[in-house]
Amino acid sequence: IGAQSDTLGFVPQKDIVYNKLLPYADRLDEESNDILSKIKSNLCRAVQLREIWPGVLFWTRKLSTYMRLYGRKFSKEDHVLFIKLLYELVTIPKLEISMMQGLARLLINLLKKRELLSREDLELRWRPLYELHDRILFSKTEHLGLNWFPNSVESVLKTLVKSCRPYFAESATQEMLDEWRPLLCPFDVTMQRAISYFELFLPTTLPPELHDKGFKLWFDELITLWLSVQNLPSWELHLVNLFARLANDNIGYIDWDPHISKVCFLFYFQHPLRSLKRLFFSFVAHAHVWPDIYDLTHGVYFMALLLGGPSKQAQAQLSGLFNSITSFFHPSNHGRWLMKLMKLLQRLPASVVRRLHRERYRKPTWLTPIPESHKLTEEDITCFVKSMMQPVLLAMFSKTGSLDAAQALQNLALMRPELVIPPVLEKTYPALETLTEPHQLTATLSCMIGVARSLVSGGQRFPEGPTHMLPLLMRALPGVDPNDFSKCMITFQFIATFVTLVPLVDCSSALHERTDLTEVEREMCSASAEFEDFVLQFMDRCFALIDSSTLEQTREETETEKMTHLESLVELGLSSTFSTILTQCSLDIFKVALEKVFNFATTNIFETRVAGRMVADMCRAASKCHPTESLKAFVPHCCNIINQIAVKVLNEEELDKELLWNLQLLSEVTRVDGDKVLPYRSDLVQILQLTLHLKCKQGYILACNLLHHILRSSALIYPTEYCSMPGGFHQPISDYLPIKDWGRPGDLWNLDIRWHVPSVEETSFVFYLLDLILQPELQRLQRFAQGEQDMGRDDVLQSLTIIQHCLLGAGSLMPPLKGEPIPELENYRDAVCRVMRQLLHYILEHSEDDTKSLFSIIKIISDLMHFKGSHKHEFDSRWKSFNLVKKSMENRLHGRKQHIRALLIDRVMLQHELRRLTVEGCQYRSIHQELMKDLLRLSTSTYSQVRSRAQNVLYTALGTYNFCCRDLIPHVLEFLNPENSTVTQQQFKGALYCLLGNHSGVCLANLHDWDCIAVTWPAIVRSGLSSAMSLEKPSIVRLFDDLADKIHRQYETIGVDFSIPGECCAVAKQLMITGNPVPKEPVPPEEEAAEGLKRQELKNLESVEKYKRLIGDLLDFLNNRNMPWKFEHIAIGFLSLLLRDDHQLPPSSVMFFVKSLNHDSLYVRKVAISAVAGIMKQIKRPHKKVPVSPSECLVYEHYRDRLDNKWLQYNGSSLPRTQQEWDGCVFVEKTHWGYYCWPRKLMMYAPMEEQPKQNLTREEMTEREQIIYDHFSDPVFINQFIEFLSLEDRKGKDKFSPRRFCLFKGLFRNFGDVFLPVLRPHMERLVADSHESKQRCVAEIMSGLIRGCKHWSYLKVESLWELLCPLLRTALSNITIETYADWGTCIATACESRDPRKLYWLFEMLMESPVNGEGGSFVDACRLYVLQGGLAQQEWRVPELLHRLLQYLEPKLTQVYKNVRERIGSVLTYIFMIDVNLPYTQPTTSPRISDFTERILLQLKPLTEGDEEIQNHVVEENEVGEQDERTQAIKLLKTVLKWLIASAGRSFSTAVPEQLRLLPLLFKIAPVENDDSYDELKRDAKTCLSLMSQGLLYTEQIPMVLSALQEISGSSSWHARYTVLTYLQIMVFYNLFTYMSDQKAVNGVRALVVRLLEDEQLEVREMAATTLSGFLQCNFLSMDTPMQTHFEALCKTCLPKKRTRELGSTVDTIPSADLVRRHAGVLGLSACILSSPYDVPTWMPQLLMDLSAHLNDTQPIEMTVKKTLSNFRRTHHDNWQQHKQHFTDDQLLVLTDLLVSPCYYA
Repeated sequence: IGAQSDTLGFVPQKDIVYNKLLPYADRLDEESNDILSKIKSNLCRAVQLREIWPGVLFWTRKLSTYMRLYGRKFSKEDHVLFIKLLYELVTIPKLEISMMQGLARLLINLLKKRELLSREDLELRWRPLYELHDRILFSKTEHLGLNWFPNSVESVLKTLVKSCRPYFAESATQEMLDEWRPLLCPFDVTMQRAISYFELFLPTTLPPELHDKGFKLWFDELITLWLSVQNLPSWELHLVNLFARLANDNIGYIDWDPHISKVCFLFYFQHPLRSLKRLFFSFVAHAHVWPDIYDLTHGVYFMALLLGGPSKQAQAQLSGLFNSITSFFHPSNHGRWLMKLMKLLQRLPASVVRRLHRERYRKPTWLTPIPESHKLTEEDITCFVKSMMQPVLLAMFSKTGSLDAAQALQNLALMRPELVIPPVLEKTYPALETLTEPHQLTATLSCMIGVARSLVSGGQRFPEGPTHMLPLLMRALPGVDPNDFSKCMITFQFIATFVTLVPLVDCSSALHERTDLTEVEREMCSASAEFEDFVLQFMDRCFALIDSSTLEQTREETETEKMTHLESLVELGLSSTFSTILTQCSLDIFKVALEKVFNFATTNIFETRVAGRMVADMCRAASKCHPTESLKAFVPHCCNIINQIAVKVLNEEELDKELLWNLQLLSEVTRVDGDKVLPYRSDLVQILQLTLHLKCKQGYILACNLLHHILRSSALIYPTEYCSMPGGFHQPISDYLPIKDWGRPGDLWNLDIRWHVPSVEETSFVFYLLDLILQPELQRLQRFAQGEQDMGRDDVLQSLTIIQHCLLGAGSLMPPLKGEPIPELENYRDAVCRVMRQLLHYILEHSEDDTKSLFSIIKIISDLMHFKGSHKHEFDSRWKSFNLVKKSMENRLHGRKQHIRALLIDRVMLQHELRRLTVEGCQYRSIHQELMKDLLRLSTSTYSQVRSRAQNVLYTALGTYNFCCRDLIPHVLEFLNPENSTVTQQQFKGALYCLLGNHSGVCLANLHDWDCIAVTWPAIVRSGLSSAMSLEKPSIVRLFDDLADKIHRQYETIGVDFSIPGECCAVAKQLMITGNPVPKEPVPPEEEAAEGLKRQELKNLESVEKYKRLIGDLLDFLNNRNMPWKFEHIAIGFLSLLLRDDHQLPPSSVMFFVKSLNHDSLYVRKVAISAVAGIMKQIKRPHKKVPVSPSECLVYEHYRDRLDNKWLQYNGSSLPRTQQEWDGCVFVEKTHWGYYCWPRKLMMYAPMEEQPKQNLTREEMTEREQIIYDHFSDPVFINQFIEFLSLEDRKGKDKFSPRRFCLFKGLFRNFGDVFLPVLRPHMERLVADSHESKQRCVAEIMSGLIRGCKHWSYLKVESLWELLCPLLRTALSNITIETYADWGTCIATACESRDPRKLYWLFEMLMESPVNGEGGSFVDACRLYVLQGGLAQQEWRVPELLHRLLQYLEPKLTQVYKNVRERIGSVLTYIFMIDVNLPYTQPTTSPRISDFTERILLQLKPLTEGDEEIQNHVVEENEVGEQDERTQAIKLLKTVLKWLIASAGRSFSTAVPEQLRLLPLLFKIAPVENDDSYDELKRDAKTCLSLMSQGLLYTEQIPMVLSALQEISGSSSWHARYTVLTYLQIMVFYNLFTYMSDQKAVNGVRALVVRLLEDEQLEVREMAATTLSGFLQCNFLSMDTPMQTHFEALCKTCLPKKRTRELGSTVDTIPSADLVRRHAGVLGLSACILSSPYDVPTWMPQLLMDLSAHLNDTQPIEMTVKKTLSNFRRTHHDNWQQHKQHFTDDQLLVLTDLLVSPCYYA
């Protein structure tokens, strides 16, 4: 490294290590320095000369390419300055978003490796990022269509903040809290915003000494906030992520113990488990479907971080969890929840491995290290692995596939191979023996592949591991089975994985020569003698596979001749496995194998499509491993045969199979080291000359392949061996013992790669071949193209094929097009290019239908432009597969690139190819321009196939060369020009496709640049007038639709301001003078910089001009009468994209849009409404705001509903009722201000006189305002407009339209009440009409009016309400089922973000008497709905109204009508929603649940006291006169139930104590059977119970619940006792972890269940047994001795002898108490047996014996025993062979008797 930093002149931060292993590594330092200094000088110059496009963008792109090729190869100073420069650039306020994204991605990349820069090196400001974030993600103008952001912008911004977070200043935390704390209002959307900001921005990596400036400022507050809220509000997830991150960055500095059971389990495991509870308990409650919000990732990671530490609490909880859910992983269970649980299994071990790696193996960095006391100990790891093993082993065979389990095993085996591998082996050996269960085989093999590395390398923990290897390999061979495809593939993968890790060398001789071997090593040596056997058997299997897949066997003659997809996969598997085996062989084994393959290949003749390819692949594998030996065998043999046959058959159409097969074999065998082929060059050249001109196509293509391979192997750079140890295994055993290297990773520092670098001799051979073969072909084609010589089509195609293969073979030696010619040698690339263009023009002129030749030419052009030795798509797929293999074999625990040597070599090779693909030649030269024009000509030719292939090549080229798009666009648009009358339809379509582009590449129609859009958009619209355009042709119509759609989807607002501020220039200047390498050019002088400033201003002006011109052009076309409607729509769509928030639309287009409001077409009207709403926003006059300190009104405190926000709340006695009071009142519009705490400075509107003047006269208005004013004050225009708005669009689907609301809001906000007189008659007319579209229209106008009058003077507002109140009354009395939702939306929209004191007229009107029975129950319910919409928006600011409403509703709770009851229930939820106890806040002044419950219980007295059955005998009319209390109480109860049901899903916390007091009553009513014929009361009671049982309980609430349940279980109604059990099941399951941590509670539950087992009612007893078995199954209770003896004792209760009965009496007079106790005992035993359905614990055999004794008891005992036994038989049937072993012989006899013949005759 020292030497390197001397050549570089600096110490690189971190460069890519693989570069040092390339054969030309010594050249790279100079090369990289050269590039870096260019980047530095040009980037900085561009910034200082203020040229953001193309300068800055071009050079930042170069910088990111530099990082792809060299890593972070620059000095620390440069690194910091690059980051600072990019940070300044990204945060330029007016920067175009797409540019911002590109720069942000580079900045993220620079910040990626945190360890390279510490907090001392770099500090970044957080506020600019926050402002950027806020401006884009919470844009105020995006919804109005004034800004178009790309979809990916959100994730880029989030990642950017994450990358910058570690470098925020230490004061940042406090500043952030001050900024966002005032937004914390849980009833408001801002809560989500504040919490997500906290999650994203709060720094958690501060060093320990700064913790009190970091998380200690907020930790307690946020954790208590989290614990006090239930029902999963949407922001909770953000908090969880924040805590997980905090835990990760500060292991050992935070004590999580107090929160562990409460927090983690309450939250993580609640969710996957919710869906599981059904398995335990067979009955299904009407469960509320809980949202699956939790993505487990963070939760799982959080768990892994809490493990360890002194208290070991987390591990205990985790073991508890896995104990209770193990049985769900059994393969016979399947459901939606399974995916979640499998993910949990897979991610938990991975997280623990990640943490262990960090604690033990990662290099220490500046980040806070984990203190010793909290690192994971060996014991911690063992406990963890043990707790996970059982579920993972069950999950191996799961129905979702074994992948998750395999990954879990791979990670567990890294930590504790001795615990993990033996049980997997136990399952694998039997699976390899059975033939009948293929799924079992594939599952175990994929798990074995995961643990392969841990198994083979053994180590001190699991030394006997390697001894299993050979038995496994031998037994896996039968898996190579032609009839079962998936088995075949997994076997190949299995063998290849193991063989890669182990050298196949026979070491048995070492037993006699070496004395220093351990026992295991001796065993391995003697086993290794079988390797040869294994290789030969494997080959036999492969030959059998090949024989059964020849073409004749698998298809009829007529079918396709290509390989099917499956066959090509098998081919790939076979060849890669075989070549792996040969690579790892010793030379002796190789020679045997080679002989075998040679005999097989030369004694048979194969067809060349399927079997032939497989055999040739095997031969190629052999020759790659040891070329000299293999070529000696194959080449002479093949050459002889070909020479003998070929002479006779030169001109035959169909060739002899033997010739074809030998050609194929020869072409594959020569794919080896170039220098090994050289000795045979004369033979090979002779063959080429013979066969390249065969008449038969199949023949000459094989010959071309041979040519391609010979050229390629001589011309490319590549590694020649991939053995797992450098140097192979060819030393004598006495010096080197291969078994020591089993499973050894490659050593990155001594990889010792053998490279093939083309020698002089090989290069000259390549050029000799080209001169010999390529030159004549080119000359022939050139003569043909000049018309001097005739050639048949087949001959032309043959020549083209030869040329193409020459290009593919020698492409890497040819310089790029028009590059520097190699001295004395012609540059063949240019020559080929020249001839191809002549030929192309000739063919297009004379025989355009020769499509095959055209295809070939297109392919050649593509290679001429892009091929430099490898193709981009091949490279991408190799990169992908490299990553897959790496994942499946890597060692995540040790990290540090400890991969197998073959993988490392592969990675170096990929690095070499990456350089080839990116370094050379993306310059755009004139020759490229010519070729692009040719491609364009082909893209618009007559045949569709030719067009589409040429278009694909064209798209690739457009993406490769900089700046070529603008060059090509005019040529494309030529075809769309209406004046160009010669255009055919094919050309027209081709040109449209060229504009459209493919799904991933460039879209010419939508380049983010004014120059391009200003020509393409008008051209697309204008093409509507072209003669080639026909709307009859569906393909053309679809093309235009796609084009318009793509532009709308991809358009992002293009900037008009490209300024670079001064701060950037300062950083750029600094970057130019510091650090090596020194930039080539000097800092630009002042004059030049000043000129740059001028140019920048000029460019901004030009952009605005282009913007206006584009709009002008579009408007001109729109005014053209002949334009087809389709194109009119497209043009209007384009215009609507051009609205911006930083530039007003020109008046002409304002005029156009306002007129379009009354257009005949619905589409145009819709676009116009949106556009005019946007225009209103553009011309809005800004209102002045002044900062007010809330403490001027009162002292600054930290509590809610305190005195200091009393003045905000609605107070009927002090409403502003005069102009003076109105002006004196401080209105706070946003609901969240003042709830949690006040901001330091609150921005308020300045007083009236400082605001812009209202009610301007027409003369005072701007031109745009006048246009709008004239139209909207014209009664004819308004008539027409309202007429259109009140039409219905799609029947029954229409909703309140926010766009129209925005339009009206803008109108009234900008123009005051000028238009009211014109609109008033329309509003009065519409309100009286009960049609839904009319009502919707007036609702939209009214909400716009109410929101728009925000800044009107008091007198105007007052007169407005005098007009509105009567209208609203009318509307509400005319409300219908179709329109009530719209009115609700209308009022809610009107009240949103408004101070309630401004709307008091509305509230007072709505509060008058919502439930008065006028207009029937429906209208009552609707009025309540509308009122609720308004109050819900006001949240906590209207406690007085809530109190009034509650008082008004309480007497009305006994309403008869169901819809009114449901609505009242919902309203009550909203009234009490504010009653939440959040930390740091005082109790609310809003109504309280507890007081309300007290009052309700008093009225329900008559129901709670009596004992008789409660019937629902309320008649559904309100009859006259007082009914008795009981009936009233039943009515009341119905409403209360509706309230409880509604609040279960919505409120933030469950009021447990209050609900408990209602429990006894609910238990009494709830029915037991699942039957829907019950009346509403019973159904609701049941739903209510099931919802209440699912609520989360805190530890202190458990005793309360249990005592309530115990009390009810003593009730006289058996229904109540039965329901107690169902309630208990769900409640315990949902709060499993809270219960488990409280032994007293567990005992209470147990006592309760055991007591109910002895209930006199049979149904209750059986339910108790089910409950008990569920609790046992999830390990909530355990089967201990006292319990067992208790049940056994109960069973022995004697039944008295049957007395002689009196004749004819059917009554059985056995005393029931004894029978009940005996039955209880039997039920208890049966519960124990059913609680373990998949295994046989030690106590089970004895219990089964006990049970069988009761088979002949009286009913109901006999029934129970039978059921239990048949269930036992059903669940244990699958694995009976294993389960048998747990019973003694006597027990088995008894069992067989019982299970085989259920005793019907007993």
